[in-house]
Amino acid sequence: MPRRPGRPRRQQAPAHDPLQPADRFAALADPTRRHLLERLAAGDHAVSDLTSDLDMSQAAVSQHLRVLREAGLVTARKEGRHRYYQLRPAGLTELRDWLGELERFWRERLTALGDYLGESPANFREAR
Repeated sequence: MPRRPGRPRRQQAPAHDPLQPADRFAALADPTRRHLLERLAAGDHAVSDLTSDLDMSQAAVSQHLRVLREAGLVTARKEGRHRYYQLRPAGLTELRDWLGELERFWRERLTALGDYLGESPANFREAR
């Protein structure tokens, strides 16, 4: 397809890729985005509703919501002139599952280290 003149489009990673937890952590690192997620946990909201208790412009809130959407943490739907956002629980579940895998890995490693360190010094002398 030939390129059309105008503003270049950003290449976008798949929003629901569970292999990209770093993007989700980066999205959750901002306190404003965490606040927006807390508000969306109560139900769907229009951008104007979400802007009402924040000391920032609607454009700034929309940018934060875009980051959350690209990280797969929220979804958006358009109704008339308004865009409504809702929490995507599966995005948080995928993140929790990824953290669970890390926890299991480190628990096994630390258990093995504890077992190794728990051996008596006599066993170490005999092994030499």
